[in-house]
Amino acid sequence: MTTGLRYVYAVCRPFGAPLQSQLSGVAGVPPRLLHHHGFVAVVSTVPERHFAEEPLRAHLEDLDWLTDTARAHQQVIDALTTVTTPLPLRLATVFRDDSAVRVMIESREDFFRSTLERLDGRVEWGVKVFTEPEPGQESEESERPREKAASGRDYLRQRRSQVRAREDLWQKAEDFATRLHESLSGYAEDSRLHPPQNPALSGAAGRNVLNAAYLVPRDHSEEFVELVDRTKDDSDSSGMRVELTGPWAAYSFVGDIAGGEEENEEGELS
Repeated sequence: MTTGLRYVYAVCRPFGAPLQSQLSGVAGVPPRLLHHHGFVAVVSTVPERHFAEEPLRAHLEDLDWLTDTARAHQQVIDALTTVTTPLPLRLATVFRDDSAVRVMIESREDFFRSTLERLDGRVEWGVKVFTEPEPGQESEESERPREKAASGRDYLRQRRSQVRAREDLWQKAEDFATRLHESLSGYAEDSRLHPPQNPALSGAAGRNVLNAAYLVPRDHSEEFVELVDRTKDDSDSSGMRVELTGPWAAYSFVGDIAGGEEENEEGELS
């Protein structure tokens, strides 16, 4: 009998290709495949002393632990994405045992089936657009007139000029981002607009004016990447930075697998 709790990364259809050798999951435990009702839950057996409800709640307040766990979780999802279409569960979804995982699969069987049919063979690409701040222009405090003002009136005039220039750049960036999103949405099968990133949290330079995800058939990903790359040569994109990430599992298009009214069902610990 396998002791410990069951950490679940994702649910997917059965697949024949092997996962990467030496793949390590959460808590350093390799993932395994739990087959049930025509689905596969990808799980690791993790120690109860770290993943039972109380210690897990404490760990989730520990940034270092959370970072390591998120990295290991994503490593498994990335490996799955190369061989199949996974439906990722949220970070730190833990069940009491294999039986509880099977109950979860049965309770959401219709959702898993319809979502896997919709997402089969598709991946998610992320596209962000940022304004590119000029050197020394990242903060309001640094936006002082570069030329020594002869008077208070000259100082205010220079400040107004700088504010107008910044606002013009933001408007230009928003117009560019709107056109880009319309173009990419026309190519992708589906898209999602996420809230702009907070630079204080992301550490990214500039103002985030587009933070979007696009659902693209895996076989068409090369063309999608080329479409994004061409926008970087757009004459109207000067002063802006376009960032492309992916391919990812289709996080933005799955929905809340483990949430909602079933969140606290018996057997699930998180």
